[in-house]
Amino acid sequence: MSQFRIARISLLLAALSAAPALMTVAHAQDKKADPKAAAAPVDSVRPEVFKLVNPAEIKPLMDAKNYGEVKTRLDTAAALPNLTVYEQFVLNRMRVALGSATNDTAMATAALEAVINSGKLQPNEQKDFIQALGNMYYNNKEYAKAITWFNRYTTETGDMKLRPFIIRAYYLSNDFATAKAESMKDLEAKQKAGQTPAIEELQILANTGSKTKDQATYLLALENLVRYYPNDDYWVDLLSRTRGKDNYSNRFALDVYRLQKVATTKMAAEEYQDMAELALLAGQPIEAKQVLDTGFANGSLGTGNQAAKHKALRAQADKQAADDTKNIGTGEASARKSKNGTGLVNLGYAYVTLGQYDKGIGLIQEGIAKGGLQNAEDAKLRLGYSYAMAGRKEDAIKTLQTVTGNDGRGDLARYWILWVNRPNGPVAAN
Repeated sequence: MSQFRIARISLLLAALSAAPALMTVAHAQDKKADPKAAAAPVDSVRPEVFKLVNPAEIKPLMDAKNYGEVKTRLDTAAALPNLTVYEQFVLNRMRVALGSATNDTAMATAALEAVINSGKLQPNEQKDFIQALGNMYYNNKEYAKAITWFNRYTTETGDMKLRPFIIRAYYLSNDFATAKAESMKDLEAKQKAGQTPAIEELQILANTGSKTKDQATYLLALENLVRYYPNDDYWVDLLSRTRGKDNYSNRFALDVYRLQKVATTKMAAEEYQDMAELALLAGQPIEAKQVLDTGFANGSLGTGNQAAKHKALRAQADKQAADDTKNIGTGEASARKSKNGTGLVNLGYAYVTLGQYDKGIGLIQEGIAKGGLQNAEDAKLRLGYSYAMAGRKEDAIKTLQTVTGNDGRGDLARYWILWVNRPNGPVAAN
């Protein structure tokens, strides 16, 4: 909005500073200094008009805020018979300045429309005045008129800078359908051109989805906010709404937390606790210990009325993690003897949590190749985000792009790709 307010001030200054130039010809004619002068040119004012609106007198009155006297002079001049188009232009231009100075929006907008439509403005003035008029209507919440003038500015100048405000005006006038359609059009065009949409544009799209209870539109906007402007709030909202989908499967609860843990700077106490419990149930005590250690280190766990429960859970995870760490090497042989690859996949992910990425990824791949998995695509998802955590971006994207499923798995694969391609690099460990 700041640029619009600057435009309004510039308009006021332009209207005042231009007035002496507008009156110069008339003043010279009034003195009749050149008896050989031809008939007065079209763009001039008569002496009787000039006498009332002489800039040398009007400007000091404006500076002194004697607006009543200025208005009286303008009204008196307007009442003179047979005003020319140019004389009306001069009076309206002064009314723009007066209306702007006195916050008389009705006067300023009516005069400004007349000035713009007079055909007397220079091209650079024309575009500035059109923008300022649209701004006046926008600030006055006359959104339909604002849209008309913003669109005229865009058409006459080819400059798209007011495009976001056109969409916002549709939104603020509760025309959510048009706001959504125009937002989608701009988003698709920018993405096709390899441009980054402004955060305000994505927020408007999200708000249209929220206002109309259009979950698909809201999620689309949210995904793009995470893509271009990731922060904790957007990630948590996205993952929460994904869990809330009708077709979401609870078997991905731990997978969701794994993404949330790397994508955000800090989780809530109950989320650390829940993630650790799920990791223990999944046979990943090393992961559970790491999660709890993080929660205790950042002060989320170990305090309040749940402190005792947190400590008991941590003791359990510590014991099981110590056993797993001690015996992890011996589990490889038994996993290979199994009839299916589940043990190899689980063991591989345990190595991933220890930071032994190559070892872990190799075992997950071996488990997938062995087959017999209850959900082979789930294992592929975990392989994909193991690559991601290992920093193997290309392998992660290539694998995750092959993951399908409408039960949350496909969403998670897509979100991991968003995280891998995040514009602001790694976030602090949580």
